[in-house]
Amino acid sequence: MASSSHRRSRPDRRPARIPAIAVVAVAAVALVVSLVVAFRPDGGSGGGQDKVAPVAGAPASVSPTATASSASPEPKPSTASPTATASKPAAGKTPSASPTTAPASTRPSAEPTPRTPVAAAAPSAGRIRPGATYKGLATSYDVGNGDGACSYGPTTDVMTAAMNTADYETSKACGAYVLVRAGGKSVTVRITNECPAPCEAGQLDLSQQAFAKLAPLSAGRIPITWSLLSPSTSDTISIRYKTGSTQYWCGIQAIGHRNPLARLEVRTNGGWSALPRTEYNYFLSEQGAGCGDAIRLTDVYGERLTVEGLAVRPDAVQATRVQFARR
Repeated sequence: MASSSHRRSRPDRRPARIPAIAVVAVAAVALVVSLVVAFRPDGGSGGGQDKVAPVAGAPASVSPTATASSASPEPKPSTASPTATASKPAAGKTPSASPTTAPASTRPSAEPTPRTPVAAAAPSAGRIRPGATYKGLATSYDVGNGDGACSYGPTTDVMTAAMNTADYETSKACGAYVLVRAGGKSVTVRITNECPAPCEAGQLDLSQQAFAKLAPLSAGRIPITWSLLSPSTSDTISIRYKTGSTQYWCGIQAIGHRNPLARLEVRTNGGWSALPRTEYNYFLSEQGAGCGDAIRLTDVYGERLTVEGLAVRPDAVQATRVQFARR
């Protein structure tokens, strides 16, 4: 028989006794917690997500909403500086607005070209324009006493010409000085007449004296080029009222203007009124408006001259003190 001294003694496993008061306290706390959870507003359900209150003093972490992942991020403005050689936008696309952060020291690459007031204000010169060269034919005719369709009356100046009907243009060519060239020669003539058909556009019917300076009269027809001329002159412009003019009806004619006349106006109670021009080179005021009042003349370059103090004196040539500038 084995000796009892070889057996190990078992440890004492009896639990320590807990006071009854502590057990009651723990049970009460558990009951309170259960009641708090059961009576929460959301019924104790967290919806699958626990809400965590931020710790005081720490930044709150905002959870993204359900639509946050589908929203496009805000575009960031470009930091690239625009250059003077920026390419043009493609067809159909609207160019973006210029960035407001462009340096204040940016300057245009070139100064704007100043405008010429006279050229901008110049009225239509009709078919014959300053600075243009025209091609055509030259013929000749006997001018007689120098009178013609422009109604200037007889003259001893034989260096004149008749303008073809197309370029005569209801007497707009009347009084114009024209430089005519042919075969290395040239002559200056003043338009005092109209050359009807068969004269063609560009054609000038020169006085025999003027034609002879370019070619023998026996040549008949010669090719020419011609252009407007603003000649040197010491004369001033004259005004003539047509025969039969009164304060109730009048026709007004300007004579001796250096440059072609584009417009004639009379001053009325309502301001300046432009008068219509006839084929015989008078400007008519059929209702008498402005007859005997101030007259304003405008040439094909846009220069304006005002004449005042002229009475209605039919068929009398009245001198003025004005003349258009030489161009």
